[in-house]
Amino acid sequence: MRTFVMGDIHGAWKAVKQCLERSEFDYRTDELIQLGDITDGHSQVYECVEELLRLEHLVAIRGNHDEWFRLYLHRGYHPDGWRQGGYATARSYLRPFGKEDLVVKGLSGYETALNTGDIPDSHKRFFDHQVLYYVDGEQNCFVHAGFDRELPFYGQREEVYLWDRSLWQKALSFKAFSRGSNENSRFYCRTPFHKIFIGHTPTLAWKTDQPMQAGQIHNLDTGAGSSGRLTIMCLASQQYWQSDSLSDLYPEG
Repeated sequence: MRTFVMGDIHGAWKAVKQCLERSEFDYRTDELIQLGDITDGHSQVYECVEELLRLEHLVAIRGNHDEWFRLYLHRGYHPDGWRQGGYATARSYLRPFGKEDLVVKGLSGYETALNTGDIPDSHKRFFDHQVLYYVDGEQNCFVHAGFDRELPFYGQREEVYLWDRSLWQKALSFKAFSRGSNENSRFYCRTPFHKIFIGHTPTLAWKTDQPMQAGQIHNLDTGAGSSGRLTIMCLASQQYWQSDSLSDLYPEG
């Protein structure tokens, strides 16, 4: 078994297929750790979940956008009004019924004919079974957004794992400060991990669609939610493969 890590997907099924094919991922024997945010962005969330359900060994981590969709499944309304990419998620689940155009702009977000009964039970279970984080036997940590490095990792508030950007920002500051003098120093975390893999904060903010590293932290959100690329990385070798540009795969947005 090989283990791979994949960044934020955001409804980009064409990119998922390319990454799995280009890395020669074996659906039966290889393991995929997916860092969350499968929903919201591009138009094929339904297809993304169907593809991931085909994998024999999957660790699915919950992202903040996935949490919005999970709450919708339980409560019948979307906490963010289907904004911030949610429009495409609703359309994706309406498409099998030929109703994808029944999403309209409202006063506080979008209104849609989608109801929770339209969502397949297998998809409901998928989003319910996503985990907030995963730590493997080598003390590698996988989390969607980040955590408070000054506190013990376990037991932090759920929203921290889903939303935190301070870990990555402080790691970048550490990298800039240590360059040329303390290259071998290690970025401090109260709970020591060998490597930490995150998504949530697109590397496009630093004008790159490639993975970034600061200290022991690897950021694999390479902008698949907008015009960047989707990335999959082999954990053992650190080799990575990417999809085509999302602006080419989904020119309609």
